[in-house]
Amino acid sequence: MAADGCWLNVLPNASAEQQRGAMRLGGPVLPGMVNAHSHAFQRAMAGLTERRRNGAAAEVDDFWTWRERMYSVARRITPGQLEAVASLLYAELLQAGYTQVCEFHYLHGAPDGQAPGQPLEMALALVRAAQQVGIGLTLLPTLYMRAGFGAPALDEAQRRFASTPDSVLRTVEAIARLAVDADANKTSPGALLGAGVAVHSLRAVDAGALQEVAAHARKVSLPLHIHVAEQTQEVDDCVAHTGLRPVEWLLQNAPVDARWNLVHATQATAQELQGVRRAGACIVLCPSTEADLGDGLFDLAGYMALGGRWSVGSDSQVSRQWTTELRLLEYLQRVQLRQRNVAARAGGRDSTAAALFDAAVAGGRAATGQRIGAIQAGHRADFVVLDDQSPALLGIPAEHVLDAMVFSSPSPRLWDVFVAGQAVVTQGRVVGRSSTAPLAPQLGAAFSAAMAALWP
Repeated sequence: MAADGCWLNVLPNASAEQQRGAMRLGGPVLPGMVNAHSHAFQRAMAGLTERRRNGAAAEVDDFWTWRERMYSVARRITPGQLEAVASLLYAELLQAGYTQVCEFHYLHGAPDGQAPGQPLEMALALVRAAQQVGIGLTLLPTLYMRAGFGAPALDEAQRRFASTPDSVLRTVEAIARLAVDADANKTSPGALLGAGVAVHSLRAVDAGALQEVAAHARKVSLPLHIHVAEQTQEVDDCVAHTGLRPVEWLLQNAPVDARWNLVHATQATAQELQGVRRAGACIVLCPSTEADLGDGLFDLAGYMALGGRWSVGSDSQVSRQWTTELRLLEYLQRVQLRQRNVAARAGGRDSTAAALFDAAVAGGRAATGQRIGAIQAGHRADFVVLDDQSPALLGIPAEHVLDAMVFSSPSPRLWDVFVAGQAVVTQGRVVGRSSTAPLAPQLGAAFSAAMAALWP
């Protein structure tokens, strides 16, 4: 393994001589997964939005009513509370086999009732959280300028999201400098911290601002992420104001290419998906959140049949396991189509789990812009070791281990997780990069304190 945490050489079927002195791992090994879409602060509301509001028995609960509840957390969470919430979340993600997280970050301003702080305070809280537990972080400072199509500005509840192309790109540059400094000072491999850029949605920005951010991303080769076509109302509003559907508008008016990651796209048409495939862009799917919010169902079978690229994310954190995302993604297709092994057929594979896993891992590289997700020379040495004594794996032939990992619930335990060649989870316990003691007690205490302050 190289000094930068990447694989130096990988030898299949190594001889006894070649194996001499090697570390022996305790079970089957898989590459780490990228969580391509995360809002860390929403971990503070997981499990707390599943009741109708008092006195609203006749009201239909949907994405838009959920969003108002989400704003109540977004308005109040402090940098310290965000760090505590994100630290526990990132530890959970590691334990589930995610080794890199793309953080779609739009909490730029100070909490309600507090004086403005340093512009990077909230972003740095996320960086510290990732560094504490040892997960890789791609921070995506997010442009958010208006409340909706045709709106002159943000609503009062959204004032923390306020940003401009200039402010977002300054944050991108600051994160890039931090990564260089971390590498130079040997505090961690610089590749564990990276930056991309995000545009919240077409409803949240104007065309000129989107073009400015996209031009910079292209110039310096950054991944670019955007929420798009998640809800039918969003599509209807886009058509009313632009004459085009959201994905249709992007394909005709933005420089969409292989660096673009379109989050959700649950309302995309077959023709639009063909356009995304031709552009080389990637779609980020968040099945647990999309199901929780009633977003709709992405046409996975059609898109995979086209050879389209995609990844998965935890989004609102109602699930923190990639196995759940892949399982739900496949099962929802089966329910709709009344077929089995849908992804395998669409992807031309025998194994549904392999078709899903390989596609999600490859899409994760597009989401981060980094060489990760493969056990081969030149890629970052991120991998997980399964506990082969887990009930889900007992008696399972080796060629079906991945099938059991995804489709035998609860999924097998992960014994060890390595990020950039270092074990950050050992025997199922998160220890981070600078400790050998389990971090769970301190992470749990800090998280509980943050929750008590947010939900008194």
